[in-house]
Amino acid sequence: MTNSMDQKQKVAIVFKSETLGSDSINWKNIGQPVGDLPQLYQLVKEQNISLVLADASHFEIKQAIATKLRRRNGLMEIWQIVNHASDEVEQLIYLDGVVARDLAERGITSKVKQILQTKDLLARYKIIGRSAKMKAVADTVQRIAPTEVTVLIVGPSGSGKELVAEAIRQDSKRSKGPFITFNCGALAEGVLESELFGHEKGAFTGSVGKREGLFAKAEGGTIFLDEIGETPPAMQVKLLRVLEDGTYYPVGSSTPRKVNVRVMAATNRDLTEALKERQFREDLYFRISAVKIIVPSLLERKEDIQPLLQYFWRKREGLDYTDSALELLMKYDWPGNVRQLKNFAERMTALKPTGLIDVSDVERFLAEQHAVFKNLPVSTGKTTEEAGQELIYRAILSLGNEVRYLRDLITANLPAESGNDSVNAGRGRFGKATTVEHMENSLIEQTLKETGGNRKETARRLGIGERTLYRKLKKFGLS
Repeated sequence: MTNSMDQKQKVAIVFKSETLGSDSINWKNIGQPVGDLPQLYQLVKEQNISLVLADASHFEIKQAIATKLRRRNGLMEIWQIVNHASDEVEQLIYLDGVVARDLAERGITSKVKQILQTKDLLARYKIIGRSAKMKAVADTVQRIAPTEVTVLIVGPSGSGKELVAEAIRQDSKRSKGPFITFNCGALAEGVLESELFGHEKGAFTGSVGKREGLFAKAEGGTIFLDEIGETPPAMQVKLLRVLEDGTYYPVGSSTPRKVNVRVMAATNRDLTEALKERQFREDLYFRISAVKIIVPSLLERKEDIQPLLQYFWRKREGLDYTDSALELLMKYDWPGNVRQLKNFAERMTALKPTGLIDVSDVERFLAEQHAVFKNLPVSTGKTTEEAGQELIYRAILSLGNEVRYLRDLITANLPAESGNDSVNAGRGRFGKATTVEHMENSLIEQTLKETGGNRKETARRLGIGERTLYRKLKKFGLS
């Protein structure tokens, strides 16, 4: 950690000048006091300020102010100074916490040191963020990295599970050894076993020579098994053996091999559900999850969006964004997590290597993302029960709409009881005398016109198979 003088240079304290010496704390020993926001803006512009402490009784830091302060350094933390630790303070996404005066000067100094140490830890692990959840991840990594304990990293796709695994390896005793990463869901079972454990010559058709597996290549180091929940049950037994005593058998060999590796695993789904459905072995689960690290989705750490964008654009000095564009990005759910945000950042660097990213740029991107993700399960921030209720409600609503459509269609095409109405009713929406076959004929004709004669699309819109459509086209002489 840096010395106290360096620490003070990283901290700015915003006070009304007349209140600076009104309590028993010598704030000049903690950081650099400034009397108003303009002075603070200037100090942040001129120096690399890591932490701002703002007197809550005199300065209300709003989101627009916080965004402006973080224009140069999205990782800069802003904490409010309150009188008592028990004071109720509204939790705001753009503020990082509170520091209480009743901690006294010694307690506040210690708190500031802790905040800066945590920031240094995140930087050392290359974790870009200032959210409490990512700080908790970094703290866990620091504590378990020097051990040999197996680790299960859980988080949605694109959230940064491999980055966490690399951070653990970096601080471990095996940091200079091999680091092998492998996606267990990428290969079929037979190929998976050969890839991990190797095979002997002639073990199967096409194996013209002996081949070392990834466990052998990871000897003395670390192996990271991503998507471990996708491994077949037979393979799970063999993985359990390796984890328990370091023993495995290459494919086609009856001679056991010993290996000395640390195993880390990751999954993007809740393995407890797989346990209930007997898709994942309970003994293997408890063996790989001696320590479980939860990597949050981007939806759960939206305060990290601004620093992540700045990191992705760190080599693009001419690229800037409006506050309203950032606000719109903050409102989006990001179902693809950090990987999706990086995709947005890279797209903007290609389309606008220099210039201002505004709301219209973000809206175009989000419209495309909606088209991609509308049929995929996405994170909504709702509980399982709330999401289930909403799904049922939408299904009932959709069914009701279809019933009303069918009712209107039948009613519109029923013959009237008397008079000229019988002619009008008999023509219905398709403009022909109505029998079921005429209605069907007309509906197919109309859909064909709408799709430009595309039969596959026509069948999809009508909700029938292509073979069924071809039969009906032949029947009505439309082929």
